[in-house]
Amino acid sequence: MQKKSLALLSLLLMASIVLAACGAPAQAPEEPEAAIKVCQVTDTGGIDDKSFNATAWKGVEDAIEKFGVEGKYLESQQQTDYEKNINAFIEEGCDLIVTVGFLLGDATAAAAEANPDQKFTIVDFAYDPAFPNVVGQVFNTQEAAFLAGYLAAGISKTGKIGTYGGIQIPPVTVFMDGFALGARYYNEVHGTDVQVLGWDPEAQTGLFTGNFESLEDGRNLGESLMDEGADIILPVAGPVGLGTAAAAEDRGGVYIIGVDADWVLTNPQYEAITLTSVLKNMDVTTMQVIESVINDTFAGGVTVGTLENGGVGLAPFHALDDQVPADLKAEIEDVAAKIIAGELSANP
Repeated sequence: MQKKSLALLSLLLMASIVLAACGAPAQAPEEPEAAIKVCQVTDTGGIDDKSFNATAWKGVEDAIEKFGVEGKYLESQQQTDYEKNINAFIEEGCDLIVTVGFLLGDATAAAAEANPDQKFTIVDFAYDPAFPNVVGQVFNTQEAAFLAGYLAAGISKTGKIGTYGGIQIPPVTVFMDGFALGARYYNEVHGTDVQVLGWDPEAQTGLFTGNFESLEDGRNLGESLMDEGADIILPVAGPVGLGTAAAAEDRGGVYIIGVDADWVLTNPQYEAITLTSVLKNMDVTTMQVIESVINDTFAGGVTVGTLENGGVGLAPFHALDDQVPADLKAEIEDVAAKIIAGELSANP
């Protein structure tokens, strides 16, 4: 009986081996989909300029966190690096190349035309006619800067406010236009005579450092404006503005208005003197373009950041909130509503 049981067990074991051998072969595990690769070419201020390069890169970082994309960047040390860096990323097979800054307009256009299957987005530039493989990101920063000029005119104790730029290009001068016109509108409403030093929006002439790198130039121009009586200064020059902030802190009695990002968040050491910042939310628009690549809805053209869609705006007053009277805050909200409605123009 025992022998029969052992024989039966042997037969069952052999049968199971045969059945396993005859079964369908196991499928190989599926390869995970390769992550979308997003590659940013900076302007000369560097990836950590705490301004437009850094803000655009934040959009890439947000996409890394939310969508799991792969992000890389190359820093342009000089303008001759633009073409080289773009071509390096084309060779690498990046799904989307983000170029940051008006000065990269020509290099991006040349690369887009030569590589029609490569997707690009460029910050602070738009093409007319548009390229089908490029999304231009432009911003009506004059709208938010108009509010900043109105605010500065209402806060100034000396009756003089100042501004200067890095390089005289449209993405810089548009801030200065809005700032000057906002102060002018405050004068019209209140019958005051607050002067704007450093920029004439009609003549398009004013003060510029000629670069986006030198903090010493920012200190020197800031001190010059303070010597003329300016007690609120809007430096539109990326990290150069930090030189002005340092000078304002040393001098005392002077406020700074930041640009591009909220300076209290990016430069907290100057929170006590930062009245507000004119926000250009490049991180939001950059992430939107990345999402269109992921969703296969990418299409060339132009996206415009405005007060209405939140692409531009004013940062909170943070530590200086108590210095801004409630009635002035209400007026600024009213001015913003009029710009959105088309009742006020922030253009020269």
